[in-house]
Amino acid sequence: MINLRNIYKYYTVGKSQLSILKEINLDINKGEILAIMGSSGSGKSTLMNIMGLLDKPSRGRYWLEHKEITDYSDDELATIRNQQIGFVFQSFYLLPRLTAVENVGYPLIYRRLPRKDIVRRAMTMLDKVGMTERAKHHPNELSGGQQQRVAIARALVGNPSIILADEPTGALDSQISQDIMNLFLQLNQQQGITIVIITHDPHVAEQCQRQLIIQDGMINSCF
Repeated sequence: MINLRNIYKYYTVGKSQLSILKEINLDINKGEILAIMGSSGSGKSTLMNIMGLLDKPSRGRYWLEHKEITDYSDDELATIRNQQIGFVFQSFYLLPRLTAVENVGYPLIYRRLPRKDIVRRAMTMLDKVGMTERAKHHPNELSGGQQQRVAIARALVGNPSIILADEPTGALDSQISQDIMNLFLQLNQQQGITIVIITHDPHVAEQCQRQLIIQDGMINSCF
């Protein structure tokens, strides 16, 4: 699904160079669920941004589903991101003026689909995450766990081949966190969706098939 080779990320500040990622080599298989762990500042979010085509490496090569996309233009990467990658974040990032169904359907606007098709697909995804009855509610009318379910439905609506989740349970209590994790496991096991989860929670990580530890911008271990 994803192949990264000799990925480096650094920023030049004045005459000095700030290194974020160093010599990252990683293969993520189709249908896998992988946890990425590491302390704050270790580089794990930067790695996810590169995998999600939100950022480009300073050096190295990137293959997504057997296509090397390292040198694609920003527009080409945006198209791939919209069609193949779903994102889930700790802060949900739901648009406050839109209802749940409108938030879920929002990514499909960029595909220029008819409104009725957008609504139909959004409602299907809300049903998948158990949020049909809250379709017309706004984010401020939903609990944190409900907002995260809507965010997951939004990530799924474009039928992505991979979901990247950055601390998706970080803002939730332990029971709701497990409910959200159960939803990820169900999506992975029943639909074969590849899922990568950044987490500080060992309990979340141990439920994944593999755990990768990032330390000082490098892969410290993978098991």
